[in-house]
Amino acid sequence: MKKLAIRLALVGAVLLIVGVVLFVLFLDGLIKKGVETVGPTLTQTTLTLDNVSLSLLGGNASLRGLRVGNPSGYKGPTALEADQISVKLSPGSLLSDKVIIHSLLLDSALVHVEGSPSDNNLTKILANVQSAVPTSQSAPSSPTSGGKKLQVDDLVLRNTKVQLTFPMLGGKTTTVSLPDIHLTQLGQGPEGITPAALVQRIMTEVTGNVTTVATAALKSLGGVVTETVKDLGKGAIDGVEKASKGIKDLFKKKP
Repeated sequence: MKKLAIRLALVGAVLLIVGVVLFVLFLDGLIKKGVETVGPTLTQTTLTLDNVSLSLLGGNASLRGLRVGNPSGYKGPTALEADQISVKLSPGSLLSDKVIIHSLLLDSALVHVEGSPSDNNLTKILANVQSAVPTSQSAPSSPTSGGKKLQVDDLVLRNTKVQLTFPMLGGKTTTVSLPDIHLTQLGQGPEGITPAALVQRIMTEVTGNVTTVATAALKSLGGVVTETVKDLGKGAIDGVEKASKGIKDLFKKKP
């Protein structure tokens, strides 16, 4: 019996080692599949990722070729393109209920904005994300609220460029820089933060900053931005039409 117990223990140890090895070998693909499966349920758009590279020994991960599609009704194929996202994490936490991410860096992303400063493809995506995130802990579980929780100690979006395509620009596209976004201590408590809530937080910051820089860009071109009010009256509509005509004339004067 003692020999049988030892053999069973050895078999169990071998199976455990094989399981860990297989987990490590296929983890990159699991992360990619997870992003491409959960992401679209949040944004209600297409979401693709070219590849994921993970080094468990160093606790480093790299996500390449992230593409977030546009909601229906918008012309451009994508709302956001990020060639590389760098992640520093605690390898041991991958097997726990809460994955600890020490740093997450999204560098040199490109955001395409269509519509107006206050009503565009990004605000639509943000609304989709907000509708997918439970408003309380007692809310019914969903594919976006279950699974592992996260802890993100430091999150940075830097060198982001925004391409604005608004009717008020006379059909032209102008590119502006987005101020760097720096978030810290997300999901520090034992409950952590869900991936859905993290995406919501990031989208809220990005959308708010885009609204600010888009409004400033229109004003610098001579436009009168009146769309920040919820309901547009006749006077406001006249102002938008005059601003649109003024900007079109501005582009016509250029060689």
